[in-house]
Amino acid sequence: MPIRSILIVEDDFLNRRLLKKVLLENGYNVLEAKNSKEALEVLKKESVVFIVLDINLGVNEQDGISLGQQIKDKFSIPFIYLTAYENQEIIERAVSTSPYSYLTKPFKNSDLIAAIEIAIRHSANFLKQKPFIHVKEGDLNVKLEQGKINYIVSEGNYLLFYTDEKVYKTRSTIKNILNELSDSMFIQTHRAYVVNKSKIEKFSNKSLVIGNASIPISENYLEEVKQFL
Repeated sequence: MPIRSILIVEDDFLNRRLLKKVLLENGYNVLEAKNSKEALEVLKKESVVFIVLDINLGVNEQDGISLGQQIKDKFSIPFIYLTAYENQEIIERAVSTSPYSYLTKPFKNSDLIAAIEIAIRHSANFLKQKPFIHVKEGDLNVKLEQGKINYIVSEGNYLLFYTDEKVYKTRSTIKNILNELSDSMFIQTHRAYVVNKSKIEKFSNKSLVIGNASIPISENYLEEVKQFL
């Protein structure tokens, strides 16, 4: 079995050391981060199959729940919360980010490993069933994986689907295609533009960049876009 890397995001050194010991003993490679900034840097550079998130990441630091939402939106990597918090309000916030589990400290090593293994397997099964839409290629209907779409542009009665390989053209509307697309993967930035969140490279209040394309952001969608970015 190939070595799988797990990222620990925990501000407390002793807790990180304990988690690392448990994970190493169970055959995982371990990456570490003390806060959200370090975690995001790791995720940009390393291949990670799972993330263990503490909720309290220190004074004046982004908390683990906010980081969990970013991981869900931008990276689609399974994660669990491991925390001392049992407050109902915090639990509800955490659950809204779709973690695979929520374990409280102190934890049993067996419970932690079981939660990780179940999450990794469920995530792998989900990824095998990649969502797709039907588009036109000449006179033929073809299946296009949603993850391969960079952005979509409305042009009259047609939509143009831009991917790294080619552009597909299908008769439809933005309204109709939004009903088919994954909410967690796409966001509308303009009445005529929908973009894949994970493909965004740069942005301002007026536009964002995907590859060589500059995509407009209209005032009607600016707040929603800013909440994601």
